Amino acid sequence: MYNAIVVGAGHAGCEASLALSRLNKKTLLITGNKEYVASMPCNPSVGGPAKGILVREIDALGGEMGINTDKTYIQMRLLNSSAGPAVQALRAQSDKYKYHEEMLKTIENTENLTLTEGYVKSLITEGNIVKGVVLEDGRMFEAKTVILTTGTYLNSVCFRGEEKTFSGPENQKTYSSLSNNLKELGFNIIRLKTGTPPRVLDSSIDYSLMSRQDGDIDNEGFSYRTKEFLSLDKQVPCYLIHTTKETHKIIFDNLEKSALYGGEITGIGPRYCPSIETKLVRFKDKESHQVFVEPVSLSSHKMYLQGFSTSMPEDIQMIMVKSLPGFKNAEIIEYAYAIEYDALDPLDMKASLESKIIKGLFTAGQINGTSGYEEAAAQGIMAGINASLFLDKKEPLILRRDEAYIGVLIDDLVTKGVEDPYRMLTSRAEYRLLLRHDNADTRLSAYGHEVGLLSDEDYNEFLKKEETIKKEKEFLKETFITGKKEVNEKALNMGVSLIKDKISLYDLIKRPDYDFKKVLEIASLSSTLDSNTIRQIEIDIKYEGYIKKAEKQAEDFRKVEKIKIPEDIDYNKIKNIASEAKEKLEKIRPLNVSQASRISGVNPADISILLVYLKSKGKR
Repeated sequence: MYNAIVVGAGHAGCEASLALSRLNKKTLLITGNKEYVASMPCNPSVGGPAKGILVREIDALGGEMGINTDKTYIQMRLLNSSAGPAVQALRAQSDKYKYHEEMLKTIENTENLTLTEGYVKSLITEGNIVKGVVLEDGRMFEAKTVILTTGTYLNSVCFRGEEKTFSGPENQKTYSSLSNNLKELGFNIIRLKTGTPPRVLDSSIDYSLMSRQDGDIDNEGFSYRTKEFLSLDKQVPCYLIHTTKETHKIIFDNLEKSALYGGEITGIGPRYCPSIETKLVRFKDKESHQVFVEPVSLSSHKMYLQGFSTSMPEDIQMIMVKSLPGFKNAEIIEYAYAIEYDALDPLDMKASLESKIIKGLFTAGQINGTSGYEEAAAQGIMAGINASLFLDKKEPLILRRDEAYIGVLIDDLVTKGVEDPYRMLTSRAEYRLLLRHDNADTRLSAYGHEVGLLSDEDYNEFLKKEETIKKEKEFLKETFITGKKEVNEKALNMGVSLIKDKISLYDLIKRPDYDFKKVLEIASLSSTLDSNTIRQIEIDIKYEGYIKKAEKQAEDFRKVEKIKIPEDIDYNKIKNIASEAKEKLEKIRPLNVSQASRISGVNPADISILLVYLKSKGKR
C-alpha cells in the first residue's frame, strides 16, 4: 500500500509526486507512457510574464521545474526589462527532449517514488473517501490519498478540420473511463479546448526574411540554486515574423473548414492564447499578427510556430504556412491540431486543492481548468505539499494573494471558477509589485523550509543572501558623497545628473538616471554581489515608496482575511442576503470574508450582512 498515488506525469504530476516522495511519503506515479513524462506537447518554453514568476515561486518552495529548466534551456531572455519590476520575468526556450529526459532521470532516482505505466480506469472509494485506483489492465493500488493530474487527456478528442481522432496530445491514449467514473461520483464536468501549431523542417525555412531574437541573459536562471548558466554564444536564436494579407485571405476563405468554426468543437478555448482563426475573427481590423519561429530541440530539425495554432485541415494548413515570410518552400513535419477535453469545475475544490466531493482526493493542473505548464506545476507542488500535510493530519498550506502568484492562481480557481482555460497574467494580481520575480525566495523560502522541501543547506544560503542585502542597504544609507569637482566630472562623463548637496548612496540610487553600478562607480567603489541580488537591492530602493504603499494595502487585506467563516455555517439562515449570493456561498464555502467578497454574484451589501451575522454569533 502506498501513502499517495499521483495519476499523470505531466508538469503537475512531476511536482506533486516529487514533493510527496521528498517529504518521506511512499508515492506511486502512474503514467500512460514513460516517454512522455514532463512532455511539452505545445510550446517548448518555460516562463514569460507572470508565468516566469510562478516558476521562481515553485523553486522557492523546493520544487523542480526551475532546476530542470536551467539544466535544459537553449535560450534565456528577461522580458519587459525596460518596464517596471512588477512585470519583468524570465522566459526560457527549452530543449523539449532534454527537459523530458532530465525530469524522468530525477523521478527514477528519487527515493520513495515508484513510476509505473498504466491507464487509470476508476477511483476506489468508500463512501466519500478515496482509497486508491483501478487500472484498465485490472491492477489495483491502494493509498490514503490520490492526486489527479491528467492534463488534457480526459476524454480528449483531436481535430484537424472534419478529421477527428479520439486521443490525447501527440497521439497518446485518452482517459475516457476515468472521466465517466468522475461523473458517476458527482463531479461537475466542463468541456474545454486548446490547440497547437504546425512544426516545420528547419532547412526548408528562409531565415533571412525574419527578425532574429537572441538570448540576452547568461548569468541568471529560474532556480535560486543554479550555479552554472549557458553563455550567450551557446544560446540558440528564435525568429519573429508577421502574418500577411495573403495569410488572412486564406484563413477567411476557408474558415468553415476549421473545426472550431465548422461546428465540430463545442469546448471553450483559451481567451489569452487563441488559434490564428480566432485572432483574425476577433481582431478583424488588425493587419497582421506576430508569429515566433522557435527551435524545438538541439537534437531535432523541427521549428515551432508560436502564435499560429489552428484546427484547419492539413491541406489548408500547408497553404497557410507557405504564405508566411520565409516559408515559401516550407515542409511541415507535424500538422497542427485542436484538442477538446474534460476538466473538473474548480469550484468543487478547496483552497488546498482537495476535492469537496471525495475526501483525500486532490487535483492539479489542466484538470482544474488551467492552461500552461507553469500553472500546472504550481498547482502540482501545492497539491503534493497539502496531500502530505493531509496524511500527517496537519493544516494545509494556503498561500495568500499578497504572498504569491500561486496564491492568486488557486484563489481565482476555487473562488471564481473558469469559463475558459485559465492563464496566469500579471493583471490578475492586485499586489504584483510585491510579487516580483526577484524576490520569490524572500516571500516563500520559509514555507519551503518549514514543510521540509527546501533543505537546511539551501535555506541557510537564502538567509545568507538576505543578510547580505540588509547589510548592503545599511552601508548605502550610511555612505555619503558630495558634489566635489572630480565627482561631477565623472557624472558628466557618465551622462548622469550632477551632485549638488551631500547625499547618501542609498538616496542617489533613487534618482531615475542612476543605478547600483553607476552609484558605485561614481563613488569609486566595487562590489562582488551577483546580478540577481543587485537587482533586488535596486528595486527595493527605487520603488521603496510604492512598495510600502502596497504593503499597507496588503496589511489591510489581511485584516479582512482574518475574519474566518465557520465551516458549518448555514447561509440560508442569514436573512436579507440575495438568493444568488446564498447559492454561491453555499457552493464555494469560502474560508473567510475576504474570499467571500471575491465570489462573482456576492455584492458588498451581502458582505455587510454577513459581517453583521458573524458578529452577532460572536465569530468576529
